[in-house]
Amino acid sequence: MTVKEKERPTSDFLAIVVVENKQEAMTVGEIKNALHERGFGILMAIAALPICLPVPVPPGYTTLFSIPLFIFSIQMVLGMRAPWLPAWIEKKCIQRVHLEKIVAKANPWLKKLENRMQPRMTYIGVHTWERIIGIFSFVFALSISLPLPLTNFPPGCGILIMSLGLLNRDGVTILIGMMIGTIGIGITMIVLVMLWMGMSMPSFY
Repeated sequence: MTVKEKERPTSDFLAIVVVENKQEAMTVGEIKNALHERGFGILMAIAALPICLPVPVPPGYTTLFSIPLFIFSIQMVLGMRAPWLPAWIEKKCIQRVHLEKIVAKANPWLKKLENRMQPRMTYIGVHTWERIIGIFSFVFALSISLPLPLTNFPPGCGILIMSLGLLNRDGVTILIGMMIGTIGIGITMIVLVMLWMGMSMPSFY
């Protein structure tokens, strides 16, 4: 990958990957291999996209994308330089038409976010940011994995925004993503408490 390609906005890069793919379906491994040269940030972003967007996808897609969030977040905390996925996940196929819908829906507001980003707080190294994002992403992924209403979107957006901040070396955006995801954790806790109280309330009828 050339320096010019590395500087290409994430929104453009995702669109190019989909356009250049002529197959009816892509495996998760093929997507990873097409994107991994930009590091964990781009892979975390594309895994979080289906969770953040109101795009109709087949059942199980959000689960399929939440598993890499767990795996990549652990690898980021451990300081691994290159992303890795188990073979059984890499062999999972994703229809090109669904990828096109996700990218088409995401690109307009991804561009708006990218236009507001600039290198900030660069005194914190990218590798250090990756470890910090990994910790927050792991917690956010736990919330995403719970089959509860209203709990997936905020932590998913938090991971996506942190990832974009990492790609653009924008520490302020990373912090905003952390705050949004943390709000999502709070919502999850409230829903869990409400469910627990509802189950523990005695019935008088």
